Amino acid sequence: MRAYLGLGSNLGDRWAYLHLAVAGLAEVDPGLVVSPVYETAPVGGPAQGAYLNCVVRIETDLDPFELLALAHRLEDAAGRRRTVKDAPRTLDLDVLLIEGRELTGPELTVPHPRMTERGFVLAPLEDLDPSLVPADWRSRITGSSSLGDDVRSIGTLELNRG
Repeated sequence: MRAYLGLGSNLGDRWAYLHLAVAGLAEVDPGLVVSPVYETAPVGGPAQGAYLNCVVRIETDLDPFELLALAHRLEDAAGRRRTVKDAPRTLDLDVLLIEGRELTGPELTVPHPRMTERGFVLAPLEDLDPSLVPADWRSRITGSSSLGDDVRSIGTLELNRG
């Protein structure tokens, strides 16, 4: 099945943490596709620095809960500590979409319940597949047809494909 995961980091070496996550996901799907990386303003929580965000598309046989468990293992490997809601983090992985699947539960809801409210998810997701995002998302979130100052593309992750 095809799945999309959102990756974010705003503590420490943000690029290295994104690389760590992509490398871990590449063990499941060596042909994964990574969106451009965006620097984004934090949403909610205590005062904190900007995030680096991207979206990864993978093909996997993992069931949704195995995929969530993998995401949590990668976050743990990056030293993520869950303290305060929306606190700064070394690495955050969210299961955004799983093709053909909808789930609602305390551990996992797919599609991600807040993804259509977040430019830092929609911009990189649109880069991978424009049909997955609402056509009007920019004007709804930023009030214009541009991304605004809170979401800006800053580069790409270099993948070692062996």
